[in-house]
Parts: sequence; structure tokens; C-alpha cells
Amino acid sequence: MQIKDLHVHFPIREGFLLHHQATVKAVNGIDFKLNRGDVFGLVGESGCGKTTLGRAVIGLAPVTDGDIYYNGQNIVGLEGHEAYERARHIQLIFQDPYSSLHPRKTVCDLVGVGLKLHGLAHGYQIDEMVLAMLKRVGFSVEHMYRYAHEFSGGQRQRIALARALILKPQLLILDEPTSALDVSVQAQILNLLKELHREFNLTYLFISHDLGVIRYMSNRIGVMYLGNMVETGYTRDVFRQSQHPYTRILLSSLPSLDPDTPHRRVVLEGDPPTPINPPPGCPFAPRCPIAKDRCRVEKAELKTRGKTPSHLSACHFPYME
Repeated sequence: MQIKDLHVHFPIREGFLLHHQATVKAVNGIDFKLNRGDVFGLVGESGCGKTTLGRAVIGLAPVTDGDIYYNGQNIVGLEGHEAYERARHIQLIFQDPYSSLHPRKTVCDLVGVGLKLHGLAHGYQIDEMVLAMLKRVGFSVEHMYRYAHEFSGGQRQRIALARALILKPQLLILDEPTSALDVSVQAQILNLLKELHREFNLTYLFISHDLGVIRYMSNRIGVMYLGNMVETGYTRDVFRQSQHPYTRILLSSLPSLDPDTPHRRVVLEGDPPTPINPPPGCPFAPRCPIAKDRCRVEKAELKTRGKTPSHLSACHFPYME
């Protein structure tokens, strides 16, 4: 998948006649490429546009401008049969397992609904395929006809995984799939996701604000701030030699496990600017500790700044160690 200059804007309308008052620029010119078999970690603080980007790929958020190419086809604005095919090959795992499952449907109905909608199985075939997928994610036949409220958060997320995987997708968008779970359950779900990635030859777009989870899961990483991609590259490069000041501040929040290594945490002061009226120039300039006059008037391009071609950053004065 390749995303080119993607913009997702939401109009704010007020008054009796719903006049257009302002525009929320949730995603403001994103470019990145997702290779087959990648686990691309998308990280950033709350409100930076990570979830909106994922929803735009799946077709749940309106694309204002830009292109999304999937297997060479532009999937922006698909309708009818083509939209159904995209839904089959690109699946989304929602953040909250408590609200993403219909409370009045059994597990069998929840997991098998995709098979019915796409005409992939009928009758007892659906039950057989559902049972096989449930067993793969850790359930048994006795769980098939229970309801979602009878399960814990981790079990519900496994049901959501089964519902997505039964359609044999190629791309799975995971919107903070473990943030609502206990730490021990998080580890189980993350290990399961790694196993499924290898077994089904999947590609993941893994959205999270937890840098530890991103480092464990991803081979490539993208850092977002205020609807913009500020740094991207292989996970090891971004963690070891981060170039953008915002990335460095995020990484400084990770605790050190070595008691002999001094840990210096950089505190990010101030609140992020509103996406309704983002500042000119670099979006991080109002909070950046090394910002200069150029940063406040000229927006830096996301491009290679050092010796590693795959490591890109959008900063006029990147850290180069």
C-alpha cells in the first residue's frame, strides 16, 4: 500500500442553517509506503491523527485529497462491489473490544457474518470455518454460542481477531488493540499477533501510543504529530538515531531497565496547537526546544537527512549523531 499526500478534513458547521465555520485538519499531507509482510508501527500522542488515518484507509473516514494505492489500485472513493472487495482484503481491529462487538449476537454470528456477506460459505460450512478460526485464536466449541458480554477484554479482542482473519485479509489495521487490556493480557495478544503474522503472511498497520509495544511488534515505524508524519524508518534506526526533536522527546519517556545507565527525560511543555488552525511552518515549532525562525515560516519536507536512505525526517535542523 502507498499513501500519497493524504488529507482528511472535517468541516465544523454551526447555526440553524449549519453554515461552515471552520475545518479540522485531522490528517494533513501524509506520505508513506507499506510493503508486503511489514509491521508498520504508527505512533504519536493522542489527537495526532493516527486513528483517522487508519479509518481513511478502510473507508470509514472521508478522504479530502490525496491517493491511497492498494496493490496498484487507487482505493479512494470505491463503491459497490469494489468497496466490498476492499473490505474483504483490508480489515480493521478497533481499539475498544467492549463496543466493537454486537451485544445481541453470538460468537458464531459475530465471526461468521463476513462469510455470509461475501458469499464465501453457506449453512454448516460457516459453523465449521468459524470453529476452526476460533480454535486458532484460543477458543473451543463451547464458546461458539455465547454472547460477547460473557467474555473478558482479552477474549473479546481474540473474537475480533477471528472475525477479521476468517476473511483471509492481506492487510490488518490494528488501532491500539491492547490499550484497553491488562499488561499480562497485552502480552498474550501481542504474541498471538506475531504468530498470526507469520502463519497467514499478513501485513500490519499497527497504531499505538505505546512505544514499548511499537518496538516489540514493528520492523518499521512512523511518528505522527498534528496530522503530519515527522519521521519514519526502520525501528532500530528510529530508536537508536532519531533525528526529529519530537521523536527524541517521545523516546525519552521510555524508562531505562539498566540501573547503571543514567536516564534523562525531556519534558514536553505546552499543549499541541489546534488542528482547526495549525501554525504555519513546522507544526512542532511552537513546542520545539531547538526551533529557529525558519521553522516557524517554512515547513520541512519528509526526506533523507543522513546516510540511511530509508530513514526520513521532516526537520530543518535534525539531530545527526
